[in-house]
Amino acid sequence: MSYTVRPLDAATWAAFAELVERNNGIFGGCWCVGFHPEGNQRGAGRRAVKEDRVRTGRAHAALVLDEHGAAQGWCQYGSPDELPGIKHRRAYDKEAPPRPDWRITCFYVDGRHRGQGVARMALEGALDQIALAGGGLVEAISEVTTGREAPGRFLFSATVELFEQYGFARGRQVGKHAWIVSRVVDPA
Repeated sequence: MSYTVRPLDAATWAAFAELVERNNGIFGGCWCVGFHPEGNQRGAGRRAVKEDRVRTGRAHAALVLDEHGAAQGWCQYGSPDELPGIKHRRAYDKEAPPRPDWRITCFYVDGRHRGQGVARMALEGALDQIALAGGGLVEAISEVTTGREAPGRFLFSATVELFEQYGFARGRQVGKHAWIVSRVVDPA
């Protein structure tokens, strides 16, 4: 199957919404809002929050579309103000690294498309979009999977190993398997 990557915006909202609805709201109805300031909101309002953020340019993601135009995955990124929620906050804040320009917070790949390079394409797309937006320091909190069994459905922050393939370096461990990884993306 061939894939293309497009920014999540008003033009691709319908494809994104169809993917989320096809997968029961993603992670129990998250709608990829969990890291936004409204992340603690519950229920049906999450869809409206995400749609408003997308249509007003306050939500960013690289959306991976199949050859039929159906979304099969994404990588969410944004500024720390756009995505203030992070995993392992308490450990992160103990020795907070330099404030990043961008933060990558979550990935999702439809179950039927896992293992086909969708997450990799989504990360490449996000890094390309960040470069087009001026580049800068990019941070993520991800999990090491080498030497352990880690079900893919729980790796919504991808793997440290994937980030390292794209030039990210481990900064500091903030959880049993979680690391802060970062790299500078040059402007396009």
